[in-house]
Amino acid sequence: MIQAFEAVSDFIARGGDVLLLIFATTLAMWTLILERQWYFRVVYPRESKAVLERWHARVDQLSWRALQIRQLWISEASLGLNRSIRLINTLVALCPLLGLLGTVTGMIEVFDVMAAAGNSNARAMAAGVSKATIPTMAGMVAAISGLY
Repeated sequence: MIQAFEAVSDFIARGGDVLLLIFATTLAMWTLILERQWYFRVVYPRESKAVLERWHARVDQLSWRALQIRQLWISEASLGLNRSIRLINTLVALCPLLGLLGTVTGMIEVFDVMAAAGNSNARAMAAGVSKATIPTMAGMVAAISGLY
């Protein structure tokens, strides 16, 4: 357990602070995804069954008023089904952009090292290159995982 924590902290140190932002975004995204899965598998079947029972219990099912009530119940169910989907899609789209932010901050660090050293010392630039590539990869992996 301690080795895993050390590996994660080393990964974050090599990737920069943007990785924490990508992690928080991914955590929020997957919390919403798991909530939607729970809703689809547990809550919605009960709600749809209750709505169907209410509809079948109605005596009047053919009048305009009855059809409007039916449409209302269908709309309410649809709202429940689609809740948080747009936010999940936004978080999926945000992950690669946060990876790009990490790329930019890493490249700025590379240019700072080049300006301070006065040459293109590969060892001096390695930390910046790492901070430029790791967040890009993390953002893409997070986005791909959210496409589920």
